[in-house]
Amino acid sequence: MNDSLQRLEATIAARQHAAPESSYVAKLNAKGLDTILKKLGEEAIETVIAAKSGAREATIYETADLLFHTLVMLGHQHIALAEVLAELDRREGTSGIDEKNARLFI
Repeated sequence: MNDSLQRLEATIAARQHAAPESSYVAKLNAKGLDTILKKLGEEAIETVIAAKSGAREATIYETADLLFHTLVMLGHQHIALAEVLAELDRREGTSGIDEKNARLFI
């Protein structure tokens, strides 16, 4: 299932340092982390609003935008999707409450 995300991650990496006028990803990266985080926050809010409204198609669309901008942020931070997936794998089978209580950082 994560093949799409892996392909998207590769596309984002390939475009990260392109000319800003040629690529949305390059434009975001050229503007820096604050701009990327602002856009990620906007997409998170739009996803919540769509889900709250019960609009199925809008929720799908906004979640896709949220995932895309999350991958842009991870790429800017030099964090591979595989690292995030490994963390999810590590948490598998662990109670969410137990996992949160065991964190060294919050």
